[in-house]
Amino acid sequence: LGSPIPAAVPVAERGLFQGSSDSEEEAGPCAAAAAAAAQKREERLRKFRELHMKRNEARKLNHQEVVEEDKRLKLPANWEAKKARLEWELKVQEKKKECAARGEDYERVKLLEISAEDAERWERKKKRKNPDLGFSDYAAAQLRQYQRLTRQIKPDLEQYEKLKEQYGEALYPTSDSLLHGSHVPAKEGIDRMVADLEKQIEKRERYSRRRPYNDDADIDYINERNAKFNKKAERFYGKYTAEIKQNLERGTAV
Repeated sequence: LGSPIPAAVPVAERGLFQGSSDSEEEAGPCAAAAAAAAQKREERLRKFRELHMKRNEARKLNHQEVVEEDKRLKLPANWEAKKARLEWELKVQEKKKECAARGEDYERVKLLEISAEDAERWERKKKRKNPDLGFSDYAAAQLRQYQRLTRQIKPDLEQYEKLKEQYGEALYPTSDSLLHGSHVPAKEGIDRMVADLEKQIEKRERYSRRRPYNDDADIDYINERNAKFNKKAERFYGKYTAEIKQNLERGTAV
């Protein structure tokens, strides 16, 4: 009445079943190794594609940079300064339009936006560029004229090299050198000096024209030279001393 006794399995069938299980056990590690190899291959192919894309991107960026550099080299030397100047002028025009639309004075708005430090720095820079302190004496005026003329001189390097070959060390004088009568100026230099002198004479005649005499003007001078000096002083410092002069005339000066 118990469970039925299974029939005996033949020896041949037992061997067949045992061989199939062994082959399955051997096929398992081979399939795992093949899958791992395929995964590694996909990973390498993915990295290769990424490197290939990066190389193409770098090549494209390098080409763009070369094109931009070639454009910059073909531009004028002061292109960046001109570009900055144009951008600044456009901003100024836009600011003027905004101020005009609001009914405000652009110069006043601009001065309100400038700090005291920037204003002082610009004033110092302006004075260094053209330190015109007004007329002090004739020696200072002559020095300014000399500096203006020397800035206009353009040296002739070819003539300088010829003089170096001709005179050698004698071209550079020392305290023992005798220079009087040893130098003969060239005709071009003489013509240039004559042209400059004629230009000065023409300018002097244009600005030294005789002005009409005003009988109603206040007499605050003692002679003609003092009158000219007072006019120069009034031109340079009149706007600063107007209130003091009025107080002195009214007798209310402190």
